[in-house]
Amino acid sequence: MSGAMVSRDVTSKFLVAKTGWNLAFKATVIVGIGALAGCQGTFDDLVPKAERAVPNKLTTKMKAKSMAFGSPIAIRIFKQEGDLEVWKQKTNGRFALLKSYKICKWSGKLGPKIKEGDRQAPEGFYTVKQFQMNPNSSYYLSFNMGFPNKFDRSHGRTGTYLMIHGACSSAGCYSMTDEQIAEIYALARDTFKGGQKSFQIQSYPFRMTPKNMFQYRDNPNFAFWRMLKVGYDHFETTKRPPQVEVCGKKYRFNVASESGKKFSARASCPPLYMRKSTALAYTKIKMRDDAVFDKLLAREEGRSVRDFSNMSVAAALPGIKVVSATGAAKPASE
Repeated sequence: MSGAMVSRDVTSKFLVAKTGWNLAFKATVIVGIGALAGCQGTFDDLVPKAERAVPNKLTTKMKAKSMAFGSPIAIRIFKQEGDLEVWKQKTNGRFALLKSYKICKWSGKLGPKIKEGDRQAPEGFYTVKQFQMNPNSSYYLSFNMGFPNKFDRSHGRTGTYLMIHGACSSAGCYSMTDEQIAEIYALARDTFKGGQKSFQIQSYPFRMTPKNMFQYRDNPNFAFWRMLKVGYDHFETTKRPPQVEVCGKKYRFNVASESGKKFSARASCPPLYMRKSTALAYTKIKMRDDAVFDKLLAREEGRSVRDFSNMSVAAALPGIKVVSATGAAKPASE
């Protein structure tokens, strides 16, 4: 065999070997991608679940609503409707609804959590700080709601590890699907990265409309729910999470201590004051809702409706002094 023929033969074998190696490598890559796609369909699996980015659809929506990437959030929960809402602050300082999620599971019935083991999901106003976030949860991802809060403790309520988490399984918590909690967790994580020290959770038995309040007027928890409605109404009027205080074993919203004294959950409230603009806005919504509630009640009782059109601020906010410029609401705190 000539040298030329040997050279061509060696070259041919080398090219065949090289081609085979390339094909094998490509096949391996394709199989790897296929396996990955078979699980999630993206390369997000290579990123720890607690560090995955907010989905593009949500970031696009944030931009359209004038919401900065790391701006504050607030969460509202409605048991009866099965809704968990994430609200986010706009550039004008007010909050707007970013996305509503259907709660996968919550346990118990309408009403607050009272004691450890009652399998009730909490109702009330709660604060979540960064240390309450759990990236290593047994329920995919989670964060602790902060139960019991000052109000709960003042009433002797007990319970631990009340969470919003994934895995769609609840024993006193609010459980979401893994996909849902991944989004909610990412939004909360990014707001901490943006400088927010905490965010508020408002947990309600139902949307606090006058019709719903009328429907549950004979429930043993009605007085408690009327108190929650005050905070609900403050948020509805201002589109900002209300400043939450507890004194006299009651929630107080958007008030400050006239004497500068600290609030004590079990002690009587100090003299309170509220900004005039806040007081007027709250009085307006209370006047409207009280009129609707009374109309429903009057129909049932067969009497004439009462006139609420001249409701005063003093009647709407008994025991609270109204001031023009001072007493600005601060971020909700525990």
